[in-house]
Amino acid sequence: MAPVTVAVLAVDGGNSKTDVALVGHDGTLLGYARGPGSNHQVIGLEAAVKVLAECISTAAGEAGIDGRPVAEVGAFYLAGADYPDERQMLSERVSASGWARVLNLDNDAFALLRAGTQAPNRVGVVCGAGINCVGQSARGGRFQFPAVGTISGDWGGGSALGMEALFLAVRAEDGRGEETLLREAVQEHFRTASVAEVTEALHFGRWPMARIHELAPVMLWAAAAGDRLASAVVARLAQEVFLMVRVAIDRLGIGNESTDVVLGGGVLTARQPQLVDEVSRRIHGHAPGARVQVADSPPVVGAALLGLDALGLTASAEPRVRRGLLDRINGLVVTAN
Repeated sequence: MAPVTVAVLAVDGGNSKTDVALVGHDGTLLGYARGPGSNHQVIGLEAAVKVLAECISTAAGEAGIDGRPVAEVGAFYLAGADYPDERQMLSERVSASGWARVLNLDNDAFALLRAGTQAPNRVGVVCGAGINCVGQSARGGRFQFPAVGTISGDWGGGSALGMEALFLAVRAEDGRGEETLLREAVQEHFRTASVAEVTEALHFGRWPMARIHELAPVMLWAAAAGDRLASAVVARLAQEVFLMVRVAIDRLGIGNESTDVVLGGGVLTARQPQLVDEVSRRIHGHAPGARVQVADSPPVVGAALLGLDALGLTASAEPRVRRGLLDRINGLVVTAN
């Protein structure tokens, strides 16, 4: 096979999926692959590295690379890179694989942030399976929540919404709670005759607990349909997103400055009107100079751009890498549907 020069090996390693892109110096997408989640906190370090290796190998094959690709910059943005010790551990393990001459590794929320904006002052919230918030300032400040779940004070994301949906549906069915659209919607989603059957299937392990995450869109739908209980849950999530953004803005000292706030992750990019409107209203009430936007590019785009930034190639290459990755990922969605 002919040799291929790879400028950036871009990796967005999330909880539910992993995206890998090989990018040329002019922003051309040379190879792409998608695999399962690669959060070491969930599946273990060696399993996470195996997922990364398989995705990188697939992308390399598409790029016409025989053997292991060696990029000038490895831009690895991974879920689970929450504490400095974790980032150091992951950096050492990824570096040992020899995939790039220079490695930049950080939390996946920073990739989402770069995908959404290049503003000097920027804050990003990822609300996917879980929830996280990061920020950067024009003066070089950096802020990041630990975001490791309830033990670090977090509530929100698809898993939390799904659990609340099931909780409210169960209680509506057995009489402990109010009637709600969620009761019938949960049955319809799982195609069961009762909500109790869902509980039994999860309890006895016939279904993995991860399936609860599937109910997040059900919760958003019920709220949009006017269900009072669902609307209250969505309002709670809006408050949680706002609180994270408020803390990030205050810690960075940019409350009186122009700041881009990027909302990403599957729950927020669903653009449920109540959720987005309430988040925006609360943020503007605290920081009038904030510009709130829902991300229209996936985090792997941000990972690729951060890699190109490191090489000083972004200005001319950014439109091409955005277009190439969006076309490819949108093609995956159309095929899946």
